[in-house]
Amino acid sequence: MDGFFRLGMVNMHKDLLKQGDKCIGGGYYYFDYTSNCIILDRESFDFGQPKWHLLEVLKVPAEYRGLRLVYKYDDNFHDNFNVSEELKIEYYD
Repeated sequence: MDGFFRLGMVNMHKDLLKQGDKCIGGGYYYFDYTSNCIILDRESFDFGQPKWHLLEVLKVPAEYRGLRLVYKYDDNFHDNFNVSEELKIEYYD
């Protein structure tokens, strides 16, 4: 499955979807400019944690090229998921 990575300031994650889209999770983000990284964490109220295992390719907007993506789980059971290393990333305009 290919997935599109979308960031936005919305009340509900469903507000980021386009007609016909299906969401496999969401959460919050912040930019860590010191480590050149977008930190993803927590989970979407409406869709839960991202289900990274369902993706083969993550399509990321070209303006985020060069930034690593890391998902931090909010528990003491999981290691951080380095999205940039674990998934194939394709950039789009």
